[in-house]
Amino acid sequence: MAQASDIVSVDLRVAYRHDVHKLRGRQHGSGCDELFDVPVNDSVPLGADRDAALLSRPDGEPEQTVANHASPARLSLLTGSVLETGVVPVQDTSITPLVDGSPEELHAAWLTSETASLVNESVFLPYSSLKYHVLLVSALLDAYRAGHVFDDLFLVVEPAADAPPGDADRVVRQQAALDVDVVVPHRTILWLDGVTMRLTASPDGSAAWLGPAPAESFADVWSRVSGSPVDRDTVWWRHVDAQLRRIRSWSTALQYIEDAVAGEMRGTVGVDA
Repeated sequence: MAQASDIVSVDLRVAYRHDVHKLRGRQHGSGCDELFDVPVNDSVPLGADRDAALLSRPDGEPEQTVANHASPARLSLLTGSVLETGVVPVQDTSITPLVDGSPEELHAAWLTSETASLVNESVFLPYSSLKYHVLLVSALLDAYRAGHVFDDLFLVVEPAADAPPGDADRVVRQQAALDVDVVVPHRTILWLDGVTMRLTASPDGSAAWLGPAPAESFADVWSRVSGSPVDRDTVWWRHVDAQLRRIRSWSTALQYIEDAVAGEMRGTVGVDA
């Protein structure tokens, strides 16, 4: 366990900046140390990056899981293809708000970013999501900085009705995340129309314990969530619910929810998707 003085001095911005090289289509070893006059690609303290990685991908030497796709462009689990806008490297103008700002501004930027959803967490796991890996890193780092350990934590799932649509202006989406009460800085890992999720050591409402140690366990945790945080009476949400009970990777599952909600809002997703 880190010393108390080390924990207090942790800058949460390192969590949001540690994987910038992936947005630029590069390996960690070839990533730069500074971008837009801010430090990037630094190691995340307190083991938060490793623990978040274990939530979404196996430990040990990686193996390619999808033939003929070894690209940082994320494959959608919903459609099986790369998004039409899924161009990696990402333009610098889209990266800037993800690394430049206060810790709270960076959390809001990642939480509402479409750009970060274009990139996978690992080229070996193309359905995984860099966006949700980074949000998990920040949530764990904030919890560890507060003195908690992994097995103190719970997933809390709540209904939400204030999330702006994905096609809203980026600045509008980011500011909405900063203003709305349902978004808890650094701890909220998902905020969409209809549902929000956060990690906490003080659960209230619909919640489930994460488990004794980081593992690919989203399906298990989702199945244990108490109460009825989402409208499982609708055919569409029952379909999403059934899929989430099979997806073990956390970043893949969270990104699947985002893709499914976006498709439902556009009227392009049915129960057979």
